[in-house]
Amino acid sequence: MPKMEAAVEIGSTGIRMLIAEELDDGTRNILDRSELAVSLGRDVFTTGTISRETLLQCLLILNRFKEQLAGWRISEKDTTVVATSAFREAKNRDSVLDRIMVKTGFRVKVIDGIEENRLMFLAVNECLKGEDGQGLIDRNGNSVILEVGGGSTEIMLLKDGKIAGAHSMRLGTVIIEQQLRRMGSMPDAKRYIDEFINNTKIALDDELDLGKVRNFIAIGSDMQLAALFSGRPVSAFLWEMTKGEFDAFMEEVQKYSTEEIAARFKIPYNEADSLSMNLLVFQLFLNRTEAERILVPETSLREGIFISNQNIQNVRKEFYSQILASALALLRKYHGDEKHAQHVRHMCLTFFDSLKDELGLEESSAQSESHCSPRLLLEIAALLHDIGSFIRTHDHNKHSKYIIEHSEIFGLNREDIQIVSQIALYHRESKRMKSDKEFVSLPRDARLTILKLTAILKIADSLDRAHTQRIGKFRLSFTTDTMTIVTDGSHNNVLEKIAIEEKSDLFESIFGYRVMLR
Repeated sequence: MPKMEAAVEIGSTGIRMLIAEELDDGTRNILDRSELAVSLGRDVFTTGTISRETLLQCLLILNRFKEQLAGWRISEKDTTVVATSAFREAKNRDSVLDRIMVKTGFRVKVIDGIEENRLMFLAVNECLKGEDGQGLIDRNGNSVILEVGGGSTEIMLLKDGKIAGAHSMRLGTVIIEQQLRRMGSMPDAKRYIDEFINNTKIALDDELDLGKVRNFIAIGSDMQLAALFSGRPVSAFLWEMTKGEFDAFMEEVQKYSTEEIAARFKIPYNEADSLSMNLLVFQLFLNRTEAERILVPETSLREGIFISNQNIQNVRKEFYSQILASALALLRKYHGDEKHAQHVRHMCLTFFDSLKDELGLEESSAQSESHCSPRLLLEIAALLHDIGSFIRTHDHNKHSKYIIEHSEIFGLNREDIQIVSQIALYHRESKRMKSDKEFVSLPRDARLTILKLTAILKIADSLDRAHTQRIGKFRLSFTTDTMTIVTDGSHNNVLEKIAIEEKSDLFESIFGYRVMLR
């Protein structure tokens, strides 16, 4: 029997629900959709809190959705409820989340911007696949995926099909409306958006030059409306339109009042009210690229939730490669030693796989908030452990922690990034871990993950102390109390032996093996 599940998204302008069934072949049928407007964004971006009236409205909508789910016989465990930018910024979000749980039974997960990007990538990646299973994005060209919401704009940059950057920007239609009320005219609002995008472009150019983007992928119901009236279908859930067709549609929309937009396009008043502003953001971003056509997938974050829950092998493989591509893009941005980083990464994987039965990490990771396996977290930490040398070689581990903490790595949530940053910090000075308030305040599972992965990274890093990759292949030999690293060839390994003596203390205390190099 097909499995039914639901995804609910609490956004800045409305609450949306999608109900689907998963078939035996892994595909999904959409069974039901619901969407009701709510002014969460206007509350939060004006006063900083969610008002009592808006909370009551949210409870009413969610209880209505709960009745709908009961009609489909979908249980709470098969329903995922997430909240986005408005809840992220609400000062009273904890008390509001508690009322929602008490009054509706829904446990809402507030996701950060990079998690939104992750879910949208999963949805878009599936939607853009042709009948042969291959993506329709030109793998030899640069692409941008853009979604403009009520409280934030999510952007993903892809270089030759691989993630080069992923960011959540505080620019949304509700926020722009607040600025418009202050400025009073559409030209001023356009200038405000244009300057914001121009400043954003300067920052993004370090990752990918927007001026060289050929593929422009636009997400959201407003762009779907534009494609429906001005474009043409490419496949069942994908539309396209030329830049000229989109510009003509924009010109038409700007002639109408909100009431005329609602009547002309048969959409609710609240959607009509923000249509021009939303499309303007897309247009100004589009104008900074060389893209001549726009791809508009008929998908959403909610489809991304289904795919994420499904956990298909080929989806995991594609997602895994995109996470590593994002970490590599960050390394290159800060001019890291890529050869050393990749060499240490491969050595870390050899250690991890050889010690897999003794690590005991997979189960603890599954119970945490992490999206990434410990093995993948170790790979990312290995790639980025020396990234702080961009600031200063001395104490570079502290600078590595700072850069990682304040960066957005595609596919990693805040818990993942915190673990990676801690591993990068302690790959040099692990002795002060027990006195570090930040470390000791972490959950037990996270602390164990950091300890074990840091111990592995320290050994792997010591084997390439001179950053020359002299030690290539090696094998591990175990006795009761010793792990011997046996290298190929007849290299002089004196420096590496000294490094291992200096850096093996954590490994020996955790795993109980004395480390020898032969």
